Amino acid sequence: MSDLESISVAVSPREKFREYLSTQNKRLTRERDIVVEEVFATHEHFDPEQLVAVMTARTDGRRVSRSTVYRTLKELERAGLLRKVARANDRDVFEHDYGYPQHDHLICSECGSLTEFPADDVSKVVTRVAEANGFRHTGHRLEVHGVCNQCCRSPRRRHPKLDMI
Repeated sequence: MSDLESISVAVSPREKFREYLSTQNKRLTRERDIVVEEVFATHEHFDPEQLVAVMTARTDGRRVSRSTVYRTLKELERAGLLRKVARANDRDVFEHDYGYPQHDHLICSECGSLTEFPADDVSKVVTRVAEANGFRHTGHRLEVHGVCNQCCRSPRRRHPKLDMI
C-alpha cells in the first residue's frame, strides 16, 4: 500500500497508450481501452490473475478475455505505463509507472506485502555515483527484501491454562 500521491500529467494514461500504440502501427481497441480503464481506476499493486478475475467476471457487457488482458499488460509495460515490481508469492506484480513519483519498495519475503517509500535520498546517491563514473542514468529501482513488522511479531500465545487441556 502507499501514502504517495499521484503526480499531475499532461496526457492521460489512455492517450499516452494510444500514442504508443500508434508508433507500433496498432490501435486502441475497445477491449484494450477497457483494460486500461480498469488498471488506472485505482493505484493498487496487482497481479495479472487478479485483473483477469475482475475482467472476466463483469456482467456489464465489458468483459475481456484472459489473453487480451495479458497482451495488453505487456503492451502497457512496453509503453512505460506499468512496471513489474517484484515476484511476491511467486506471482508477477504490476504497478503504475506513469503519473506516479519515483519511489522504491520494501518487500516482505514472508507475506509478500509491498510497502512504497519516497526515493529522494536514494536518488541523490544514485546521481552522485553515476556522475562520479561518467554514467548517464535514466532512473533507478530499489527493492529491499526482508520481513515486515507484522511477520516479525511473535505469534500470540494462547492462555497458559489452555495449554494444559
